[in-house]
Amino acid sequence: MKISFKYISYFFLFVLGLNMTLTSCTDDLNVTPKDDDEFLSETFYKDPASYKQVLAKLYAGLYVGGNDGDGSADISGIGGDFSSYLRLLFVTQEFPTDEAIIAWADGNLPSLNTQGWSPNNEFLYGTFSRAFYEISVANEFLRQTTDEKLTARGVDANLKAQIATFRAEARFLRAFSYYNLMDLFGNVPITTENDPVGFFYPEQRSRAEVFAFIESELKDLDSSLAASKTNEYGRVDKTAAKFLLAQIYLNSKVYTGTDRNNEAATVCKDIIDNSGYTFANIPYKNLFSADNNRNGAQNEFIFPVVSDGNAIRATGGGMSFILHASIGGSMDASAQGMNGGWAGIRVRKEFVALFPDVTATGDKRGTFYTNGQNLDIARVDIFTDGYASTKYTNVNSDGTAAQRNDIPDTDFPMYRLSDVYLMYAEATVRGAAAGNIPASVGYINQIRTRAGATTITASDLTLDFILNERGRELFWECHRRTDLIRFGKFTGGSKIWQWKGGTQGGSATDSYKDLMPIPTKTIQANPTLKQNPGY
Repeated sequence: MKISFKYISYFFLFVLGLNMTLTSCTDDLNVTPKDDDEFLSETFYKDPASYKQVLAKLYAGLYVGGNDGDGSADISGIGGDFSSYLRLLFVTQEFPTDEAIIAWADGNLPSLNTQGWSPNNEFLYGTFSRAFYEISVANEFLRQTTDEKLTARGVDANLKAQIATFRAEARFLRAFSYYNLMDLFGNVPITTENDPVGFFYPEQRSRAEVFAFIESELKDLDSSLAASKTNEYGRVDKTAAKFLLAQIYLNSKVYTGTDRNNEAATVCKDIIDNSGYTFANIPYKNLFSADNNRNGAQNEFIFPVVSDGNAIRATGGGMSFILHASIGGSMDASAQGMNGGWAGIRVRKEFVALFPDVTATGDKRGTFYTNGQNLDIARVDIFTDGYASTKYTNVNSDGTAAQRNDIPDTDFPMYRLSDVYLMYAEATVRGAAAGNIPASVGYINQIRTRAGATTITASDLTLDFILNERGRELFWECHRRTDLIRFGKFTGGSKIWQWKGGTQGGSATDSYKDLMPIPTKTIQANPTLKQNPGY
């Protein structure tokens, strides 16, 4: 898909018919209207091409913050560069943990390094708003694609069949947003296509109710999403829904108070045995190179966030942010395929200690840049305090250059099969009757053999080992905060890292910070919302 779907995603003009200001590079599609009134939804949907354009808007929102990349933002009050979905997930899932720290002092960003955030944090507001923006786009698309409306517009049977799949993908992406809201903020409102358009206060639901809604949606989607491995690369299929289902089951104790590990193991085994996704027997570094959509890594990628240096003009969004911000000090940006670095993101001392060495000798996943970097982070605002990471690169796996050096081609692996292996093993160790210890050891050893690490035996397969292995395999893939909470090590004093709690040596933090606060601006807009305890 590296071209066809992507160009639809990023070079079209779409207006939802809600209160938004939208601009776009429209010459490519020649869809510039004469008057903004033509943006009304009914008019827009008369064009048969509009349906895939709206679906593309939903996927595009995972990478960019607005219709022209960094400039025209979807969300008021936070720039398009700061408000792309992937960037905000990285900020909330990585910076509060041992896996990452950022030097920048933008607004309230530093508080995410220390778990010192408040309800006034604009990055939490951006995360909350981005997820609900995606939900609103999905809801409107579902309202506009009922069989009744399609028939009234004279949509033919072939297009109707395509739209049925589009609707399923929109519902999945909506469930994905609800998952992130549930995971980060706990009790949040649920709105669907059945709710009225216009001003009303959606009812805040308990975390358990949001969980039940997501579970119901994902189970239902098994009958309508594209069969596994049959959709365009970059678009979701039945296996993506199963992955998310396994993920909520694995975290069910946190979200609902009820253990669902057996269901997690069952779903994971189904993915492993029946999905058609296969473990990528390629060098680990190639999973995160510029050609990871075609070098074999794609066989493992269940849900990638697609990047393209030519098609996606978003310097501050998605992988462009992750790559630029992780380059600084004496690092050669061109070695990473980039035109420069922003001297921001490093790893913390305690994360480095998860690896046998800092030279990627005993474990090829530990690709740290240490030249001129200090292991200890005496000052957060100095990039050379803390080792850098070269996990992601905008260079093809054969060493050739990517399309551009300002915006990368590297796709972000939101879901991949290795994570399914690790989830299965964890659910098994946690007592899932459907799990199997020897099989779990085999899956872990596939992962470790690819990494050039020593293999393990059943006696090594403990929860502590699995948490550490998840860190080694999945770091900077937006899982760490959720993982640490599930293991009871995010807040409190059982696991300490530098600058946790605001001190260089690290200190215990309050358990209420396992949930982010509902943003102040959100409560001002909907005063029926109740703030999370402790804030």
